[in-house]
Amino acid sequence: MRHAWRLDMEAAIKAVGRPLFWREQTGDGVVGIEAEPNVWGDIVLSRSDAPSSYHLSVVTDDAAQGVTHVVRGIDLYHATSVQRLLQELLGLPAPVYHHHRLMLGDDGRKLSKSNRDTALAELRASGVSPADIRVLCGF
Repeated sequence: MRHAWRLDMEAAIKAVGRPLFWREQTGDGVVGIEAEPNVWGDIVLSRSDAPSSYHLSVVTDDAAQGVTHVVRGIDLYHATSVQRLLQELLGLPAPVYHHHRLMLGDDGRKLSKSNRDTALAELRASGVSPADIRVLCGF
């Protein structure tokens, strides 16, 4: 029998009692983005076959390592709302985020390690400069 621990989103938002924001680094500086964790509904925090969810793992890991800035793909932009809620509920610090454009292959799908796409080291070895890579990622 599989057991799961769920976060009751409505109760969690009520416990915080105020709107949540995260700080997003943009080309114009740091701006505040209102978190909307309610759009996710209840989320699974852990299951009997997995020690913890992605959301719980990243917020606790970032806090344990003293992470102050998170740079990741725009595909994880909306997940930041859930993570901000967990940070607030657990009394953890909130880093500054930057969500960059995804690097896409010729076929339009995002480049990914899990798909064995070209790694940054390979791009660098082929002559692609750090400046070129930053442009590809929207920096």
